[in-house]
Amino acid sequence: MKLNVNIKQIGQRRQAVKPIPFEVAGAPETVRELITQTVTTCVREYEKRQQMSGEVPQPLTTQQITDMADVGKIAFGINYGEKKPDLQQAIETALQAFVDGIYRVFLNEEELTALDQQITLNAEDTLTFVRLTLLAGRMY
Repeated sequence: MKLNVNIKQIGQRRQAVKPIPFEVAGAPETVRELITQTVTTCVREYEKRQQMSGEVPQPLTTQQITDMADVGKIAFGINYGEKKPDLQQAIETALQAFVDGIYRVFLNEEELTALDQQITLNAEDTLTFVRLTLLAGRMY
């Protein structure tokens, strides 16, 4: 199923959030399944980029540079680390981070608040992941 995904980090200077087409397997019925499938897709994409790290990077087009500049980072997408990701650990970490409130998930305009919350996804729905930034400093 193809969805539109918005990713935003609170506190960034640039407020532009553009939807990115994103593919998930099947139709998740709970927030837990949605996060699991999202992490699985991201890990698979990371593994593909890791396999390409031995290849010579292609020059970036003007459009790619502009798109990356809007996000705030211009890179070739090469992963220089050789450590393989652990899919199960990545899923567990993402689920725990959701429970701990490190990020929030919105389906269209509605916040998803519990892992076992039932959801119904349609092909043109928009998911928004908002990563919350922790404040630095001392507590007395």
